[in-house]
Amino acid sequence: MFAHPLHTILFLDIETVSQYAAFEEVPDEWKELWKHKAGSLNRDKEPVPPEDIYGRAAIYAEFGKIVCISCGIISGNGPGKKMSLKSFYGDDEKTLLTQFSDLLRKWSSDHQKYLCAHNGKEFDFPYLCRRMIIQGLPIPSVLNLSGKKPWEVQHIDTMELWKFGEYKNFISLNLLAHALGIATPKDDIDGSQVGDVYWSQRDLPRIVTYCQKDVITVAQVYLRMNGDSQILPENIEIK
Repeated sequence: MFAHPLHTILFLDIETVSQYAAFEEVPDEWKELWKHKAGSLNRDKEPVPPEDIYGRAAIYAEFGKIVCISCGIISGNGPGKKMSLKSFYGDDEKTLLTQFSDLLRKWSSDHQKYLCAHNGKEFDFPYLCRRMIIQGLPIPSVLNLSGKKPWEVQHIDTMELWKFGEYKNFISLNLLAHALGIATPKDDIDGSQVGDVYWSQRDLPRIVTYCQKDVITVAQVYLRMNGDSQILPENIEIK
């Protein structure tokens, strides 16, 4: 039995990259800020130069940017249920964030709605909020935590659900899917390659495909954890 009706949940995933292709291209003031940040990340016995770990800038909203947001909604119940996917992507982050925000406002304008992502509470949701503020955009209510009591928060996190109250546990979406017997694509990139695919290969469509597959996996994991049947491949539509 689901805590929330399936049609009230928007499953999502984001892909992020560093704001510049290489450390050499970063403006001087930002280089100093990254050096300071890199110093706090550098815990090795032999310090690694800040430029060598610039690829990690993608996971920090102050130094990275979003290049793709994919989301999906499930309709129907049982073996015949369907999922519709939509992605917002491009080099202009403000435009894709604006388009995604418009979708959230229209979709959540009636009844109680929820957002679901894997590690969403620690990454996707706060990253989206921070980048919206940086881009001068208002945060849609369904995404915003400000002024809400814990039980009013409309966010679902499959990693948190899997923790069952154990705070120290971290599990990747890929590992969780495998543990639950959910098929995942074996012919795609992984998160560590997104920056190279974007900056070096200039292959944004490949990143979009990867992001969409993660959304499908998040939804399948959520269904499996709630004892429901999986969505059949032929019932998944990309708009």
